[in-house]
Amino acid sequence: MSLLVVGLSHRSAPVSVLERAALSADAQVKLVQDTVAAEPATEAAVLATCNRIELYADVDKFHAGVAELSTLLAQHSGVGLEELTPYLYVHYEDRAVHHLFSVACGLDSMVVGEGQILGQIKDSLARAQELHSVGKLLNDLFQQALRVGKRAHSETGIDRAGQSLVTFGLEQLAAGGDVLDWAAGRTALVIGAGSMSSLAAATLARAGVAEIVVANRTFERAERLVRILTEGDDTAVTARAVEMAAVPGELTRADVVVSCTGATGLVLTADMVAQAVEGRTGAPAAEIADPARTADASRTGDTSRAGAAAKAPLPSAGADENCPLDLAAAQPGFSVMGEAAVAGMDAATLEQHAAWAATGAVDRRERRSPETDAGLISALAATAATVGRIPERRRPEPVAERPAPFLFLLDLAMPRDIDAAAHRLAGVRLVDIESLAEASADAPMAADVDQVRRIVSDEVAAFGAAQRAAHITPTVVALRTMAADVVAGEIARLDGRLPDLDERQRGEIRQAVHRVVDKLLHAPTVRVKQLAAEPGGAGYADALRTLFDLDPETVAAVSRAVDSTDEKDRPA
Repeated sequence: MSLLVVGLSHRSAPVSVLERAALSADAQVKLVQDTVAAEPATEAAVLATCNRIELYADVDKFHAGVAELSTLLAQHSGVGLEELTPYLYVHYEDRAVHHLFSVACGLDSMVVGEGQILGQIKDSLARAQELHSVGKLLNDLFQQALRVGKRAHSETGIDRAGQSLVTFGLEQLAAGGDVLDWAAGRTALVIGAGSMSSLAAATLARAGVAEIVVANRTFERAERLVRILTEGDDTAVTARAVEMAAVPGELTRADVVVSCTGATGLVLTADMVAQAVEGRTGAPAAEIADPARTADASRTGDTSRAGAAAKAPLPSAGADENCPLDLAAAQPGFSVMGEAAVAGMDAATLEQHAAWAATGAVDRRERRSPETDAGLISALAATAATVGRIPERRRPEPVAERPAPFLFLLDLAMPRDIDAAAHRLAGVRLVDIESLAEASADAPMAADVDQVRRIVSDEVAAFGAAQRAAHITPTVVALRTMAADVVAGEIARLDGRLPDLDERQRGEIRQAVHRVVDKLLHAPTVRVKQLAAEPGGAGYADALRTLFDLDPETVAAVSRAVDSTDEKDRPA
């Protein structure tokens, strides 16, 4: 097994990078095709969700495989390789298996324990099977991942550790209140009719909204979702389908909007949301400055969505000659020694800042100890020296008080469907993937998570043992085939030398010879399978081929026959 995964997720990359790297359905297909066409890979599959992009492959060379997969991800995502590389993670062989099993169980999800990832893994496998880009390794891996995920949900309370991204998003919209009380009687607009939008519509219906309007580019799919909502017995919601052209008008009527489409551009601009607010209130939408979001948008270059934003002060010679920051420009409540202060500094400047912090010459507004921040900044300096940069962070500046919202927007798309600038409109509350990631970082973990981790570890060990044992099977079969050929040749020679033997005598001799060969081979072949299943046991197949001078082509032919049989017996 030479399993390799290269990817990025909400754990390794900021949402702005994930958003730019998001792959359309066509791009995913092309990425898989180009991967299997590349020299190091023989199998490939892509797992792309709203918060992860991962490329799985069976490769014959590790370093060449990492280089090729990274390059292909960069090419098809449209993000330059130099920019993308710091955010990529690589897992190989057993670590890659452990990663996918953890993903399948919801341990690596933005909301721990959510179960929607299982459907996404199933879709990823189905797409790869349609493209004929997966063989025995990835078929076995993905199918086992689905079984492990189902086992985790059935044997533990991992579902209590988290919930679907939709439910978590609605809880954020309700701002800590009861979702059922918050949703009761409201009108909801769901934009999109895919799996996530369907889940959102069903969740809203169960939460007690009075009406759901579904808009989709393909009107028939919107109608089908409406039928599903209205034909169920567990809700009494009113639902109707509309064309996408009707969205601006429906936006004026809606209390809650959930959007999750595959569009590459914005579905709801800030102007559209402002017009909807004006339509509801009869007055122009007021704008509330949000320094945290606008500064973040400026650093990512997203000025078209966030509007003009003042950039953070650049480090310069400050009031203290040993501090590289402009201390006079620091706003009240902003830590001049925290992570936001050192965002974007190079390694040399970070070292200067760390030396200044270590002297204890700190602003008295600081509540954190000099020792704590000095250690943090030193660690960041080491990071910068290694990767050449420091990830940018949001600047913790005070946010103006907002009036109570009356229009709630939930954006579950990647790239985003709703203009981030809508957050600054009075009366509007916007929750998107980025804010969900921040909120989920502090979510409590259930004790069941530890049990799921043990399940994952056991399943990884079992999968590895099965793969290693399967690897030696063709060699064992080839050995027994060779032994059978030797027996057949010797029996034929004996028939020529002793033509007077009757059939009963010949049968006894054949059985005796076969028994001797079987007994001689039984213990070695059973033991070699056991040894091969252990970590590092791959070399036993090579040893067996060398000791018995087995023809490599015979072993390969047996292996192809075994794979063909497995493919025929594999459920669709």
